[in-house]
Order: sequence, then C-alpha cells, then structure tokens
Amino acid sequence: MEFAEFIKTPMVNSVIMKRPFHDAVEGTLCVSGHHLILSSRKDQREELWLLHSAVDSVEKKLHGAGGTLVLKCKDFIFIQLEITNAEECISVANSIEQLSNIDDVTLAYPFFHRLQFEIMEDGWQAFQPEREFARFKECSEEWRLSSVNSDFQVCPSYPHAVIVPKCIDDEMIVRVAAFRQHGRFPVLSYYHRDSKAIMMRSSQPLTGQNGRRCKDDEKMINSVLGIGRKGYIVDTRAQSVAKMAQAKGGGYEPEAHYPQWRRIHQPVERKQAFHDSLIKMVEASSDATASMDKWLSKLESSNWLTHVKDILTCACVVAQCIDKEGASVLVHGSEGLDSTLQISSLAQLILDHDCRTVSGFEALIEREWLQAGHPFRSRCAKSAFAITKHRQESPVFLLFLDSVWQIWQQFPCSFEFNEDFLILLVQHAYSSPYGTFMCDCERERASHKLSKRTVSLWSYMNRPEILQQYLNPMYDPNPAVIWPSVAPQSLTLWSGLYLRSQVDIRPEQEAWSEIAKIREYDKELRSKVTKLRRQLASLEKEGLMAGVIVPSTEDGHDSSEH
Repeated sequence: MEFAEFIKTPMVNSVIMKRPFHDAVEGTLCVSGHHLILSSRKDQREELWLLHSAVDSVEKKLHGAGGTLVLKCKDFIFIQLEITNAEECISVANSIEQLSNIDDVTLAYPFFHRLQFEIMEDGWQAFQPEREFARFKECSEEWRLSSVNSDFQVCPSYPHAVIVPKCIDDEMIVRVAAFRQHGRFPVLSYYHRDSKAIMMRSSQPLTGQNGRRCKDDEKMINSVLGIGRKGYIVDTRAQSVAKMAQAKGGGYEPEAHYPQWRRIHQPVERKQAFHDSLIKMVEASSDATASMDKWLSKLESSNWLTHVKDILTCACVVAQCIDKEGASVLVHGSEGLDSTLQISSLAQLILDHDCRTVSGFEALIEREWLQAGHPFRSRCAKSAFAITKHRQESPVFLLFLDSVWQIWQQFPCSFEFNEDFLILLVQHAYSSPYGTFMCDCERERASHKLSKRTVSLWSYMNRPEILQQYLNPMYDPNPAVIWPSVAPQSLTLWSGLYLRSQVDIRPEQEAWSEIAKIREYDKELRSKVTKLRRQLASLEKEGLMAGVIVPSTEDGHDSSEH
C-alpha cells in the first residue's frame, strides 16, 4: 500500500489554524503519509506537526466557497482548520480520515521515525522480567523465574518469563494454564516486604456449571500460603456476574477446594461500560452553554467518576488485605486483561513508594500493563469522538491514569512526577512516534521486532533534558502507605486533560513553573549554606591545630557561644 493513494491534495496554501487559547495562524498545510503539517507563512516555522493516528474524528463544515475542518484528537485537543477552497477542504478531510484509520500495524509511524537524539539508555531493556525479578530477591527462596512461556504457547498474552512458586514445576503450570481463561495462570505481581504477603493475578478458572476441578491449580494457589495463613481472592466482578460466567464455562474458585482463601467480590464495571461513559463525559464537557445544574447532572449520569471510585475502592481493599492483615491476595475478573491490571497496579501505587517515582512508575506500566498483555492496540484504537466503534475499544488504561491522578492530587508531594507526565502517557498510549504501546502483547511485539525496528518511549523520556519537564517540584519522598479517599467530595474531573479545549490551563502551568524556580533557588541556597558551614568548620579546625586561642568575653564565657 502506498500512502500517496490516500493523498489527493498534498499541499494547501492560505490555511488558517485555530486552537483554543492560541492566536490564529495562517500558513501552508501539508499532508504527508503520517503527519499533518502546517508551516507559518509569516516566519517560515512549523506551527503544527500532528500524527494522523492522533485524530479521532474529522468534522467538515462547508460555507460559501470554502470550508472548515474540526479535528477532534484522541487526547481531547480540538484543532480548527479554515480552508478557502471547498474542494480542497473535502479532499484534505478525506485524506485525514483514511490515513488515521489505516489498520496495518506495519505501516505505523514508529517504524519510519528517524531519531533526532542519541539513545543514552535502551528503554526496551530497562524493565525486562529478569531485571525486575531482582526486586523480589527477598522471596527468591519461595519463588522462581520461569521460562515456560518462552515461545508464547502456554499463554499468548503473557511475557516470555513469569514469576511462579518454586514448588510448582513447568509441567504443572501448563496444566494450570489449561484451566484458566486464555491460559492466564496465576503469577506473582507484587511482594510486600513489610508483611511478607504477596499479590498474584490471573484470569478466571474454567469451572463451568459442572464444577470442574483442577488439582494442580488448587495446589499452586494453596502453596503460596504458609501453615495457618489466610488469603483473599478479590474478584472484580459482582457475584451475579461471576455466576453468569460460570454458566458460560467460566466461574470462580469454590471455597471447598481453596480452604485457606476467602473470596471477596468487589465489582468494577466491564470495559464496554467504560467506553460509553467516556463518550457521555466528554459530550458533557464540550457543552459550553450548559448551566451548572445541567453540567453536574450530565457528569453524574456519565458514571465516569463512579468507575474511578469503584476502581480505587477495589485497589484499597487489596492494599488493606496486604498491609493491614498481612494476607496474600489473588486478583482476577474474567479475562485478567483489564480491571485486574487496574487493581493490581493501583494497589502497588498505594503500598510502594518506589512506584511513585518516575522510574518505578515506568516499571509498573511495563510489568503490569505491557508485559501483562493489556491489548493497547485494540483498546486505544479510538477515543471518545469516533463515529464508528469497534467492540474491543475501551479507555481502560485511561481510567487507570485518571485514578493515579486522583491519588496524585490528594497527595501532591508524594509523587516524583507531575501532571504533565500522566497526560503525556495518555497521548502516547493513543498515538506515538515510539513503539512502546504498539500491539496487544509481547508476542506481537516480538513478531514485529519492535525492539529492533522502533525506539522505546522510555529512551526518549529518561533523557535528563526531557525528564526535567515532568518532575514534580514539590516532591518529598514518602515511604509510607498512602490511603486515597474515595468519598464523592474527594474525586474531581481531571480538567487538565479532558477540558484542555474548554479551560485555559496556562496560568496553572505558569504557577507550577514559578514553584519549580523557587524550589530550585531554595536547593541552591541550601547547598551554598552547607558549603559555607563546611568551609567554616575546616577553618576552625585548622585554626585550633595552629594553636589559635579563642578569646574569652569579660564574663569568662567562650566567645564562640555568641
């Protein structure tokens, strides 16, 4: 396929671009295979460099001899292009619509991206399972790194290496995988150093209506608990939903066969409901004429913040089991690809201060989302504005980042990264020049050789000059467990993301910039004071060694006290 067949009008002059809270710009619009580029005619600089994959929908409005295009992007940014010729307007719109909906992953921009910087650290190698297992060295006597899935045959959506109980051999794991939906057998997700409790995640067992058993599965799950210790199976489905799944061949772990485990149903909605809520929430946010009552009513009826509350509540239940009771936890819903990963990752964010650092959060996303097989390509194909929807699309990862932001705004000094860091992750999950969020699992990434043919987002992000933009100036490392409030009054709409086309966030950005400058000045001042104290201490020491006598005051006290 050639991109040229989609581009009928590659260049249009005298195009006026309008963006919220920016001055209008007139320039030349160019349509390339992957980008929409607008160069200012006034000073010959590029004012826009937009990936076609970032566009969720294109609205055409013809008026007179010309027309207007409204590009609604997946990251909730609106861009308006005024084109003087109606025919050119329609041609450009058709090109963008076709180029933004190419489904062939081999034509994605990351394969064609040419770097403008030297790679200091290869992000593809930064968080490999072998390196991450070193973080769990305290439990290495009971757990091991297994390569049973090295060819992705046991579980297509799992990584090549997983952490499993040392007492369970690979042959047994293969039998357990056959008992779990999509082969997603229980694996270690987190080890809590203080309570020695662990968290595992998996998909649902295939018990079915006949109560099918798998003694290997029972042995594997029961083996992680010591004598007299208890554990919790946190099912992210309502009990009625779990029973309906049982009627279709799925199910849950009966307590008779898992006697040391207590099952808790902590319902989180399914992925289809998330997408409907996002559309309603964004529609409410875009209505600038709504009264306060109508706006609040629309926001409430969208159920978006209700989903955030349910996810945070479930994560807090898991964290409490581990931290307060010292109990191990197994988390699963149906497939273990969506709500399961939301809960397992948020529980770690609550429990482990390392996950609140930049590097720790990147590792968390790699471990609990990318390597764990969340289907980014399927879930993030479209956002809130697309007319045609695929059945697999859902803002699951967006809801996770929204939940992180809710915790971040309740504990603003406990995170090393700022709000812009989270927004950047939203943007790259939906459209990116880097290969990190491409494909649906590690098996697909390996088949397309992404680590060889594309650049990792982390290679770009972790360069000092880039990372500096995303650091929180108020960060004060907090080793404690943080417990977010899930009260309705504590949860707010993430205006910095969803309302960027309705609310001017520049004053807030300027305020954060000033805070950063003040903190930097404070650090420099403290450094200078420390240096001066060391110099004075050194001089005093040298003076005493040279026999210098410190004169006394008239009352006989050492003058150094004054």
